[in-house]
Amino acid sequence: MWFVIALILGGLIGAFALWMRSRNMGMAWYVWLIGIVGLFLLLFTIQNYVGSVNEFEDSAATMFLLIMGLPAVILIAIAAVLGYRQVNAA
Repeated sequence: MWFVIALILGGLIGAFALWMRSRNMGMAWYVWLIGIVGLFLLLFTIQNYVGSVNEFEDSAATMFLLIMGLPAVILIAIAAVLGYRQVNAA
């Protein structure tokens, strides 16, 4: 299941990059890097949260969600704001 999710997300990122290139909108390499790291961290968090809940480790699942999920959301938000500013500044 996670392999299929990774393929779909990879295709969506590639399609988004091609769409931006066709409209002559560019983002810096570090915005892409921050966004992709945040996305992978979020997927990692979701996978481990679901695994911990399935093993009846609710406190471990909650702590993992807090410790790894919060930085993932912050990184994705930073990438979104930086990307929005770069696209609208041009």
